[in-house]
Amino acid sequence: MIIKNQEFLVNGVSYTIRSANVKDAKEMSELRLRIDGETENLDREKGEAFIDIPGFEQIIKNDSENAKNIFLVAEVECRIVGFSRCEGNELKRFSHKVEFGVGVLKDYWGYGIGKNLLKESISWADSNGIKKMTLSVLETNEKAIQLYKKLGFEIEGILKNDKILSDGKYYNTIMMGRLHE
Repeated sequence: MIIKNQEFLVNGVSYTIRSANVKDAKEMSELRLRIDGETENLDREKGEAFIDIPGFEQIIKNDSENAKNIFLVAEVECRIVGFSRCEGNELKRFSHKVEFGVGVLKDYWGYGIGKNLLKESISWADSNGIKKMTLSVLETNEKAIQLYKKLGFEIEGILKNDKILSDGKYYNTIMMGRLHE
Protein backbone atom coordinates (compact mmCIF):
# COMPACT_ATOMS: atom_id res chain seq x y z
CA MET A 1 0.00 0.00 0.00
CA ILE A 2 1.16 3.55 -0.70
CA ILE A 3 0.62 6.57 1.57
CA LYS A 4 0.82 10.31 0.94
CA ASN A 5 4.15 11.94 1.92
CA GLN A 6 4.19 13.45 5.42
CA GLU A 7 6.57 16.26 6.46
CA PHE A 8 7.95 16.69 9.98
CA LEU A 9 10.19 19.18 11.77
CA VAL A 10 11.45 17.92 15.14
CA ASN A 11 14.28 19.45 17.19
CA GLY A 12 15.52 21.35 14.14
CA VAL A 13 15.59 18.34 11.80
CA SER A 14 13.23 18.30 8.84
CA TYR A 15 12.26 14.92 7.42
CA THR A 16 9.73 13.24 5.19
CA ILE A 17 8.00 9.95 5.81
CA ARG A 18 6.88 8.33 2.59
CA SER A 19 6.22 4.97 1.03
CA ALA A 20 9.32 3.15 -0.14
CA ASN A 21 9.77 2.81 -3.89
CA VAL A 22 11.85 0.36 -5.91
CA LYS A 23 14.54 3.02 -6.47
CA ASP A 24 15.22 2.89 -2.70
CA ALA A 25 16.40 -0.74 -2.81
CA LYS A 26 20.17 -0.07 -2.92
CA GLU A 27 20.00 2.51 -0.12
CA MET A 28 17.73 0.24 1.95
CA SER A 29 20.12 -2.71 1.63
CA GLU A 30 23.01 -0.55 2.90
CA LEU A 31 20.90 1.16 5.60
CA ARG A 32 19.57 -2.07 7.11
CA LEU A 33 23.09 -3.49 7.29
CA ARG A 34 24.32 -0.35 9.07
CA ILE A 35 21.39 -0.19 11.53
CA ASP A 36 21.84 -3.86 12.43
CA GLY A 37 25.44 -3.07 13.43
CA GLU A 38 24.56 -0.03 15.56
CA THR A 39 22.36 -1.60 18.22
CA GLU A 40 21.50 -4.89 19.84
CA ASN A 41 17.82 -3.91 20.03
CA LEU A 42 17.09 -5.68 16.74
CA ASP A 43 17.05 -9.40 15.99
CA ARG A 44 20.04 -9.49 13.64
CA GLU A 45 23.73 -8.89 14.01
CA LYS A 46 25.40 -6.94 11.21
CA GLY A 47 25.37 -9.01 8.03
CA GLU A 48 22.88 -11.63 9.21
CA ALA A 49 19.85 -12.28 6.99
CA PHE A 50 21.33 -9.80 4.51
CA ILE A 51 18.89 -8.54 1.88
CA ASP A 52 20.52 -7.52 -1.40
CA ILE A 53 19.22 -4.96 -3.91
CA PRO A 54 17.01 -7.40 -5.87
CA GLY A 55 15.65 -8.69 -2.56
CA PHE A 56 14.61 -5.20 -1.47
CA GLU A 57 13.21 -4.44 -4.92
CA GLN A 58 10.92 -7.46 -4.56
CA ILE A 59 9.88 -6.63 -0.98
CA ILE A 60 9.10 -3.01 -1.90
CA LYS A 61 7.17 -4.05 -5.02
CA ASN A 62 5.15 -6.64 -3.07
CA ASP A 63 4.45 -4.22 -0.21
CA SER A 64 3.34 -1.49 -2.63
CA GLU A 65 0.83 -3.83 -4.27
CA ASN A 66 -0.43 -5.67 -1.17
CA ALA A 67 -3.23 -3.96 0.77
CA LYS A 68 -2.09 -5.71 4.00
CA ASN A 69 1.53 -4.47 3.86
CA ILE A 70 3.16 -1.07 4.09
CA PHE A 71 6.84 -0.15 3.79
CA LEU A 72 7.72 3.38 4.89
CA VAL A 73 11.00 5.29 4.84
CA ALA A 74 12.12 8.43 6.65
CA GLU A 75 14.23 10.77 4.55
CA VAL A 76 16.44 13.67 5.67
CA GLU A 77 17.89 15.79 2.86
CA CYS A 78 17.18 13.07 0.26
CA ARG A 79 18.89 10.40 2.39
CA ILE A 80 16.99 7.53 3.99
CA VAL A 81 17.72 7.42 7.73
CA GLY A 82 14.99 5.08 8.93
CA PHE A 83 12.28 2.69 7.84
CA SER A 84 9.34 0.68 9.07
CA ARG A 85 7.28 -2.16 7.74
CA CYS A 86 3.92 -3.64 8.52
CA GLU A 87 3.45 -7.10 7.13
CA GLY A 88 0.12 -8.85 6.99
CA ASN A 89 -0.64 -12.52 6.63
CA GLU A 90 -2.57 -14.11 3.77
CA LEU A 91 -4.06 -16.81 6.02
CA LYS A 92 -7.71 -15.99 6.73
CA ARG A 93 -7.40 -16.59 10.47
CA PHE A 94 -4.69 -13.92 10.66
CA SER A 95 -6.02 -11.56 7.97
CA HIS A 96 -7.09 -9.00 10.60
CA LYS A 97 -3.57 -8.23 11.81
CA VAL A 98 -0.12 -6.97 10.81
CA GLU A 99 3.31 -7.15 12.41
CA PHE A 100 5.25 -3.89 12.81
CA GLY A 101 9.03 -3.45 12.73
CA VAL A 102 11.19 -0.31 12.67
CA GLY A 103 14.82 0.78 12.37
CA VAL A 104 16.42 4.24 12.60
CA LEU A 105 20.08 5.22 12.27
CA LYS A 106 21.54 6.00 15.71
CA ASP A 107 22.58 9.50 14.54
CA TYR A 108 18.88 10.28 14.10
CA TRP A 109 17.54 9.00 17.41
CA GLY A 110 15.73 11.71 19.37
CA TYR A 111 13.97 13.32 16.41
CA GLY A 112 10.71 11.38 16.67
CA ILE A 113 11.43 9.42 13.50
CA GLY A 114 10.57 6.01 14.96
CA LYS A 115 7.52 7.48 16.69
CA ASN A 116 6.27 9.13 13.51
CA LEU A 117 6.91 6.01 11.41
CA LEU A 118 4.78 4.11 13.93
CA LYS A 119 2.08 6.79 14.04
CA GLU A 120 1.83 6.77 10.23
CA SER A 121 1.62 2.97 10.29
CA ILE A 122 -1.12 3.07 12.94
CA SER A 123 -3.05 5.63 10.90
CA TRP A 124 -2.73 3.45 7.79
CA ALA A 125 -3.80 0.32 9.72
CA ASP A 126 -6.78 2.01 11.37
CA SER A 127 -8.06 3.39 8.07
CA ASN A 128 -7.58 0.10 6.20
CA GLY A 129 -9.53 -2.29 8.39
CA ILE A 130 -6.56 -3.72 10.28
CA LYS A 131 -7.85 -4.75 13.71
CA LYS A 132 -4.54 -5.64 15.38
CA MET A 133 -0.92 -4.56 15.18
CA THR A 134 1.78 -6.64 16.86
CA LEU A 135 5.47 -6.12 17.52
CA SER A 136 8.30 -7.54 19.56
CA VAL A 137 10.84 -5.54 21.54
CA LEU A 138 13.92 -6.38 23.59
CA GLU A 139 13.19 -6.00 27.32
CA THR A 140 16.08 -3.54 27.79
CA ASN A 141 14.70 -1.14 25.15
CA GLU A 142 12.70 0.77 27.74
CA LYS A 143 12.24 3.93 25.65
CA ALA A 144 10.64 1.93 22.86
CA ILE A 145 8.40 0.03 25.29
CA GLN A 146 7.18 3.32 26.82
CA LEU A 147 6.53 4.77 23.34
CA TYR A 148 4.57 1.70 22.29
CA LYS A 149 2.47 1.86 25.47
CA LYS A 150 1.84 5.58 24.91
CA LEU A 151 0.53 4.77 21.41
CA GLY A 152 -1.89 2.11 22.65
CA PHE A 153 0.15 -1.09 22.65
CA GLU A 154 -0.11 -3.48 25.58
CA ILE A 155 2.24 -6.21 26.72
CA GLU A 156 0.71 -9.52 25.65
CA GLY A 157 3.50 -11.85 26.60
CA ILE A 158 7.15 -12.41 27.37
CA LEU A 159 9.48 -14.82 25.57
CA LYS A 160 11.92 -15.73 28.33
CA ASN A 161 15.65 -16.01 27.57
CA ASP A 162 14.76 -15.38 23.94
CA LYS A 163 17.95 -13.64 22.78
CA ILE A 164 21.61 -13.91 23.62
CA LEU A 165 23.53 -10.66 23.26
CA SER A 166 27.23 -9.81 22.99
CA ASP A 167 27.65 -9.86 26.78
CA GLY A 168 26.81 -13.60 26.70
CA LYS A 169 23.64 -13.09 28.75
CA TYR A 170 20.09 -14.07 27.78
CA TYR A 171 17.35 -11.47 27.47
CA ASN A 172 13.58 -11.56 27.23
CA THR A 173 11.55 -10.41 24.24
CA ILE A 174 8.38 -8.48 25.04
CA MET A 175 5.43 -9.22 22.74
CA MET A 176 3.08 -6.25 22.37
CA GLY A 177 -0.20 -5.68 20.58
CA ARG A 178 -2.61 -2.88 19.78
CA LEU A 179 -6.27 -3.49 19.05
CA HIS A 180 -8.39 -1.17 16.93
CA GLU A 181 -12.06 -1.56 17.75
